[in-house]
Amino acid sequence: MAQPEVIRYIYEILVNGEEQDKQELVTEIELNGWVRTNRNNGSIGFMEVNDGTYFKNAQIVYDKGKGFDFDTFSKINTGAAVQVVGDLVLTPSNKQPFEIHLKSFTVLGEVTEDYPLQKKRHSFEFLRDIAHLRPRSNTFGAIFRLRSVLSMAIHTFFQSQGFVYVHTPIITGNDAEGAGETFKVASGKNNSFTEFFGKPVSLTVSGQLHVEAFAMAYRDVYTFGPTFRAEISNTVRHASEFWMIEPEIAFADLDDDMNLIEECIKYCISYVLDECAAEMEFFNQFIDKNLLERLHHVLSSDFKRMPYTEAILLLQEAVKNGHKFDNPNIYWGMDLQSEHERYITDVVVQGPVFLIDYPSEIKAFYMRQNDDGKTVAACDLLVPGVGELVGGSQREERYDVLKAKMEELGNLKDLEWYLDLRKYGGCKHAGFGIGFDRLIMYLTGMQNIRDVQPFPRTPGSIRY
Repeated sequence: MAQPEVIRYIYEILVNGEEQDKQELVTEIELNGWVRTNRNNGSIGFMEVNDGTYFKNAQIVYDKGKGFDFDTFSKINTGAAVQVVGDLVLTPSNKQPFEIHLKSFTVLGEVTEDYPLQKKRHSFEFLRDIAHLRPRSNTFGAIFRLRSVLSMAIHTFFQSQGFVYVHTPIITGNDAEGAGETFKVASGKNNSFTEFFGKPVSLTVSGQLHVEAFAMAYRDVYTFGPTFRAEISNTVRHASEFWMIEPEIAFADLDDDMNLIEECIKYCISYVLDECAAEMEFFNQFIDKNLLERLHHVLSSDFKRMPYTEAILLLQEAVKNGHKFDNPNIYWGMDLQSEHERYITDVVVQGPVFLIDYPSEIKAFYMRQNDDGKTVAACDLLVPGVGELVGGSQREERYDVLKAKMEELGNLKDLEWYLDLRKYGGCKHAGFGIGFDRLIMYLTGMQNIRDVQPFPRTPGSIRY
């Protein structure tokens, strides 16, 4: 029987199905896939084949003298594409709950001897150099399947709550963050920045400003797509191209925003634990042995809320008490670094925490000014082991206040339309941004953003 998803079909019934479901398993299986390993002792052999539908492999057992060319089959190399037909045999082993006893085979795609993925541990650095092949490895096969599942989790979460998905533009005439580190877009005729659109344009750093316009019509909206930063940064957490999840909710304040963030993060964790159980077990065993414990701890925690000012006092107290930071110069108004954020989550709170009410000077122009005149209604979600995971804020809905801020910063030109949103039926609203790639790092324990992106874009070179 030919099945488009043979291995998933078998595993889901054997592992997750009820006893009566197992009666649905067919006895003869046709499997198309790729060889992971192949070994034999001259009379009996074992081949591991994966068809791409499930993290785990199917074991093909082949015996000499059973009507097929044993010698040819035993010499099929790792990486080859094959079709096998055999009898499905259940086994009492939890590790290998079934085998396929070979009856016939066809080699669909041979592989040369210089195939770089062999049965041994390869470093992540080595695998980055063969990004076109690394999805075939265990680690990256698990990562990119989880990436797909997590994408569905994001859409399912927001769609189930009535959010409208908005496709915000990739090419834009504004820099939402005001950092100025953008990729300029030039046309092909004479490499001009201005001739095509009549003004300089760049690749977007955020879809937030555009999606706010739709929040004023649909109330609850989100955008989820690629964003770009032209920073010359080679840290493990930065990439030149990455994906952002950016919801916006109307008639909502900072508390509503934080409630939604907490609900979203917990939903995503639960979703991947359910839908990628085998992959998550693999990550916990080989990537981060505390991963599952940490994620379950977050699921069972209430996310604390702490003013930025309080966090600064706690960090200053830690320095006085002898705690060693790489940057011990703690002062009000500084942008906290990862080591400071991790101290707050891992030592002080021992769990996830929202830092709120940041100094206005270190936050974006669109964040709502608090009554104290010094801080804005912003929040950063900090989680144990990582630090910042989500950033959000209540947006400045007061026309005069926002206009004055934009005039002060000199970014009113070309953003008059954004100010109009406050002029024409504006209301209080809030939103946040989640770096999708960093969320994958958090959920897998991977330490380098280059290892959670299919073809990473970083400064210095581009091969693919």
